[in-house]
Amino acid sequence: MTTLYGIKNCDTIKKARTWLSANNIDYTFHDYRQNGLDSNWLEQTEQALGWELMLNKRGTTFRQLSEEQKEGVDKTAALALMLEFPAMIKRPILIHNDNYFIGFKADQYAEVFA
Repeated sequence: MTTLYGIKNCDTIKKARTWLSANNIDYTFHDYRQNGLDSNWLEQTEQALGWELMLNKRGTTFRQLSEEQKEGVDKTAALALMLEFPAMIKRPILIHNDNYFIGFKADQYAEVFA
């Protein structure tokens, strides 16, 4: 089973979905905004990928935090922020055969689905 997680209007998500469709890969798309996000999934994903890798510090949402909030980010704070603001999660997150991958690169996806 393959699931792609993200936000549908994200350009990187669009690229990943296009690649999956072009390569006839069956997958389910989970949109954080439409389908929601729960703390169990977030904690499980963090265990696989690490919160530092998951937290998108370059996005608008993170940049709008106060300097105090940015400086004090640890695992607990990062998970709380990602739960409240799913746009702070780097995209996409792909789960394929219980393996977790973050970001989209065509070469990486080709290896995953080889």
